Amino acid sequence: MTPRPALDAALAFVHAINHRNPDALAALMTEDHAFVDGLGARIEGRQRVKAAFEAYFRMVPDYMIAIDETFSEGSVVVMLGSAEGTYSADGTLRPENRWITPAAWRASIRDGLVAEWRVYADNEPIRQIMRR
Repeated sequence: MTPRPALDAALAFVHAINHRNPDALAALMTEDHAFVDGLGARIEGRQRVKAAFEAYFRMVPDYMIAIDETFSEGSVVVMLGSAEGTYSADGTLRPENRWITPAAWRASIRDGLVAEWRVYADNEPIRQIMRR
């Protein structure tokens, strides 16, 4: 299999996120994949990151990211846009628990797979909802 170009790999990852598909995400990750959230917390390993996405999609069942701009150079792709969703402790989507925040993502691609997915976003909107 010919590795996909960096931008294609990053956009496929976005597509899998927006379809909340942990299996597709795992298929797009390197075995040593690293996820870094907006606070700098790091999760390493394909299976651990897949499990983290599964948990997040349960907490935010309609999570989506919108990409407005992309920049790609070599193996690095940077995307700017927004993240949004509805926090749900019990699977019910309540309008008052909906949030949206500007965000950016940096994907490092190796051999056509995402080696690192780094999120730059203010998590305060969802934290405020969770505290209620």
